[in-house]
Amino acid sequence: MNQQKQALGLGAAFSAFLLWGFLPLYFYVIDARVPVTGILMHRVVWSVALLLIFMLATRRLQRLAAVLRNRRMLLALAGSATFISINWGTFIWAVTHEHVLESSLGYYINPLLNVFLGFCVLKERLRPLQYAAVAIAAAGVLIMIAGYGRIPWIALILAGCFGAYGLIRKQVEVDSGTGLLAETLLILPFALVWLGWLYIDGSAAFLRLNLATDALLFGAGIITLVPLILFAIGARILRLGTLGLIQYITPTMHLLTGVFLLGEDFTRAEVITFCFIWAGLCLYTLDALAAQRRMQRTV
Repeated sequence: MNQQKQALGLGAAFSAFLLWGFLPLYFYVIDARVPVTGILMHRVVWSVALLLIFMLATRRLQRLAAVLRNRRMLLALAGSATFISINWGTFIWAVTHEHVLESSLGYYINPLLNVFLGFCVLKERLRPLQYAAVAIAAAGVLIMIAGYGRIPWIALILAGCFGAYGLIRKQVEVDSGTGLLAETLLILPFALVWLGWLYIDGSAAFLRLNLATDALLFGAGIITLVPLILFAIGARILRLGTLGLIQYITPTMHLLTGVFLLGEDFTRAEVITFCFIWAGLCLYTLDALAAQRRMQRTV
């Protein structure tokens, strides 16, 4: 592979995961008077606006028209839109209610959950190390539930919804930008109605508080679109195994942000659970790298 192209792919992928890693700080600095639902709805509205501009600039709107004419595809994207909305809303709630640490656990669990969903739903065969990785991660969660009496709801909702989202999108033949635009367009009517209600209720924030809050709410669309474009560039150039390793930047930054910047407690129960998840991820990564090397030898 051309070294310049490889460098572009690595730079794009690193940038995408770094930007996603800063999301907790981004949502944390938004004025506390802005309701979680308000932040979520602004993310949807401005994502639609910016995606439409991007699709127009890149002359891809005909792809959107093809999707909107396909009822089966629209139904699938309505499902994925529901899951990504729950994921976004849960993450914003977790950040604004000082549960960044647990949200990072969810994104560490996600790759292993994807393997499990592929096995259960898509009937994909698991290799021995993949079985072991999923079992160790599950044991970590069960230890927290059984030994410490606490279910990591936030982590499980984030991982579950993102896993289900990925599962649906894997089976829908549409590029990431067009798919996200279709999904956010499906959510847009609900977002506009909800924002309208917030204005009637008097709890709306946009153009009501200060310029910094307005900029941050508008920026919620930018932080949705830019990492997605960068990730798409990286995914086209890099091997899946390389991308899989880089993805751990995001939950690691969330973990460090929660503990060292936001002062969240890293309890004994969480340390034990994280150790199990990390052990599972190590096995998963070793297996992915070994599979990649085997593929290279057969090419």
